[in-house]
Amino acid sequence: MVRKLKRREFLGAAAAGALLSSHSLGQETTGSGPPAQREVRLEFLRPKEIDEAQAACPTIFQPLGTIEWHGVHNVVGVDSVKAHALCVRAAQKGGGLVAPALYGGVGGLNQPHTFVMEPENSVFSNLLRPWLEQLCREMARDGFRAIIILTGHYGAAQQIVVRETAVRMSRALAIPVLGTPEYMLAMDVNYTGDHAAWGETSLMMHLYPDTVDLTRLGEPPHRGVGGRDPRESSAEDGRAITEKIVSRLAILAKNMPTWDAKKLDAFIDAEATLVARQLSSPRGKDAIWIAWRNIGSAMRDYGKQLAEEDFEQIKSSVAKL
Repeated sequence: MVRKLKRREFLGAAAAGALLSSHSLGQETTGSGPPAQREVRLEFLRPKEIDEAQAACPTIFQPLGTIEWHGVHNVVGVDSVKAHALCVRAAQKGGGLVAPALYGGVGGLNQPHTFVMEPENSVFSNLLRPWLEQLCREMARDGFRAIIILTGHYGAAQQIVVRETAVRMSRALAIPVLGTPEYMLAMDVNYTGDHAAWGETSLMMHLYPDTVDLTRLGEPPHRGVGGRDPRESSAEDGRAITEKIVSRLAILAKNMPTWDAKKLDAFIDAEATLVARQLSSPRGKDAIWIAWRNIGSAMRDYGKQLAEEDFEQIKSSVAKL
């Protein structure tokens, strides 16, 4: 026999449902509710709606992440849900559609509730690389003329695999495929990537404020946290980071499908130069992270240069890594 819900229980269930709905849209849950926005999530569209969106802007976003410990103050899906939310906002601003986020990448912390699909420092991906290759082929076959792969999970090997795959698929498909971690689009606002620290936590406080509980942190050192103290995080900082990333992704989404062969070749050359430096810098003996030792200064303007299509300057910046 089904138990009849009391009014308080019913209202609680309804509130939870509303919260879940706003989470799935990657929108804030505070204030008077999220504004009505164009639906850009691929899995929630009918064929005619996809056709119309592709005609307006044939760009597709692919968010990446994993299930991983992000401190006691954050949810374990941080990487994927933040990447997805950023892509949704960018598509609504600049055009394009957003594929469902992937949960599973290269590496992960040695902490509870972390799904490690491939070894942390292995650039020889047997799972993520072929999966991304096939996704790119299918996206191109379906009519998309530009692909943006945004990874919110960014160990060194993860970043290398994503960018190298994007470069190779750009050449093979003759369309621009960008593969980058989200932080590289906002290094000029001092977000240089971290793990469950100030940057990621601030993003989540802005994108999904109810998922962060700073009162659980206690005193440092904070377990599974790398970077600036997350107790300094704020929704205001998260908003500034979000706006920078979203604005640049929106510009790219709008412009990338229009690039001619010359511009496409310049883009591929710049991205290939960057990933080659990241891959070769260890020289077979140093730590894989060596190419990131001064990325915050050498590549500080990468996001700006990418949005402005200043590919020669990107190559000049790479030379300083």
